[in-house]
Amino acid sequence: MVSFSRNSRSIIANWWWTVDKTLLTLLTLLLAIGIFLNFSASPSVANRIGVGSFHFIKRQLFFVPIAYGIMLFLSMQSLKTIRRTAIVGYALTLMLMAVTLFWGEETKGASRWITLFGFSLQPSEFVKPTFAVVAAWLFDGQKKYRDFPGNLLSMSLYFLTAVLLLLQPDLGMTIVVTAIWCFQFFLAGLSLWLVGILGALGLVGAVAAYFIFPHVHVRVDQFLASESNLGYQIKKSLEAFQSGGFFGRGPGEGVVKMNIPDAHTDFIFAVAAEEYGMFLCLVIVGIYAAIVVRAMIVSAKDNNLFIILSASALAASFGLQGIINMASSLHMMPTKGMTLPFISYGGSSLLATALGVGMLLAITRKNVHAEDKDETD
Repeated sequence: MVSFSRNSRSIIANWWWTVDKTLLTLLTLLLAIGIFLNFSASPSVANRIGVGSFHFIKRQLFFVPIAYGIMLFLSMQSLKTIRRTAIVGYALTLMLMAVTLFWGEETKGASRWITLFGFSLQPSEFVKPTFAVVAAWLFDGQKKYRDFPGNLLSMSLYFLTAVLLLLQPDLGMTIVVTAIWCFQFFLAGLSLWLVGILGALGLVGAVAAYFIFPHVHVRVDQFLASESNLGYQIKKSLEAFQSGGFFGRGPGEGVVKMNIPDAHTDFIFAVAAEEYGMFLCLVIVGIYAAIVVRAMIVSAKDNNLFIILSASALAASFGLQGIINMASSLHMMPTKGMTLPFISYGGSSLLATALGVGMLLAITRKNVHAEDKDETD
């Protein structure tokens, strides 16, 4: 077993004694479950499209060590480094999102992917964690310096981000970014009348999206339709939950998964339900809930607004994406095409999630940010 002296001044030893081990353990466990479920969900999809049975598994296993390394590396950084990483990452993400509009690969009516070095990359995945930290820094600056227009800058960047997302179009990501930004704004001291205005605008935007975007119209209609008119994947997903019962059919014994086109991505939660039952599903839900609650509790103990806003936003973003994916699989809301963080197949999603939770682990480290708290301005 690895052990470090509390008196050691090495970077690794300092990190070991200050990182939140509960969060680190839960995140590692979630990533392990993701690998495990990909072995169950991916082969049937790979066989259906005519590639090798382990095509997706091999690609996922290539990205997992990279993602875990990114998470650990970022978790060792100072607040100043995290802030700078987020700013640079956010700027690059905006540029890549703009490029995607003109030279992106169109899939299912949306231009969200570009090819870099032989890999398909979805830049919008990286906007969630980077914008959350940038917005936290701007809100914090507004509170610290009377003449600093942090709120105005944050609103401007939010609208720029939302426009780029809607042009792709990616309504699901827009909803997540909007919800997290409003949550941060509320924590930063947004007045109640502005909360009401933003809520009203959100409702207007949701109604407008129904009439503007054909795919949103179709998904909402399918959600509201009778059981006989449900979308194909939703039908199969619900069948998987019914087939699995509480303890599941057993590893590799799933049958319904063979007929779910996105079993390894958007509907991997249904695969977990069929083969391992509601028991594993409840475990997964519990892990997500524990990560969010733990991060919120740790950040709430700090009196630094930047730490509170950034950690809360990163944790809420992580949890909200998980809720959207799981609720869609259970037909509790219209499908959004969002992955289950750290579990679904996908290099972009995996790396973006690692970026977010890596920054979360760094921000929630204890007793190490006293010297650079003032550097977050």
